[in-house]
Amino acid sequence: MSSGHTPLPERDGRGHTDDVRPLIDARSLARVRADAVILDVRWRLAGPPGRESYRAGHVPGAVFVDLDTELAGPPGRGGRHPLPAPEAFQEAMRRAGVSRGSLVVVYDDADATSAARAWWCLRYFGHERVRVLDGGLNAWTRAGLPVETDERHPAPGDFTARPGCLPVVDADGAAVLAKAGVLLDARAAERFRGEVEPVDPVAGHIPGAVNAPTWANVGGDGRFLAPGVLRERFAALGATDAADIAVYCGSGVTAAHEVLALTLAGVPAALYPGSWSDWVRDPAHPVATGG
Repeated sequence: MSSGHTPLPERDGRGHTDDVRPLIDARSLARVRADAVILDVRWRLAGPPGRESYRAGHVPGAVFVDLDTELAGPPGRGGRHPLPAPEAFQEAMRRAGVSRGSLVVVYDDADATSAARAWWCLRYFGHERVRVLDGGLNAWTRAGLPVETDERHPAPGDFTARPGCLPVVDADGAAVLAKAGVLLDARAAERFRGEVEPVDPVAGHIPGAVNAPTWANVGGDGRFLAPGVLRERFAALGATDAADIAVYCGSGVTAAHEVLALTLAGVPAALYPGSWSDWVRDPAHPVATGG
């Protein structure tokens, strides 16, 4: 797997072309909603199922996408949420109505923790026109915009998965960057230190990693901090566009949120999809604890 960065097209002042701007606000989504494919990616590690939340109310026209089964492969080799097979992801996106030219907008409840996984997967598999609803469904309803409860089943799209359009690293690559670059751990500080581990069988972190919890990427309203603020945050951790950077978390979900925040800051970074759940599958991999 590659730890190189796939360059973006000509950019605007924030470092993004119009088609690949990562975020969209609620009012802007309301204006383009009829011409967009909207994916509801609400998810909780311990439940309740996101589909129940979707059925209780969602952005009009949105289609539910299940993170566990459509944005990840079966748990096992590669961790708890390994990347989906290209064929499986292609089928899931076609079923959701995504076509080659579609503007796709993804959202979750608020802070983009799970929506960023959909954003990253679509970009990794070659779809550039994808944006995250900043602030999620909470921002949509706070803006006084309507929700619906009808479950949508759109006409199939013609999306074609082309893996490899964003950089990734495996366990070996993560170990190298922990020594020769910057390896960010996006989990909560107590999990990084090894004080608690609610999911995986071993507590701690990859030696040499730097803790950068995803909660610090957003404000109290769940919206991402300004690009300049994010740049300052990551620069203080050594993560600048002059460094080789990779990000991991527990299973590759919140790490995608960190990659999105780094993208907003203009800092390219690779994702370690298997993350901690993959690292600890090999007892030969060293484990560090403490700060």
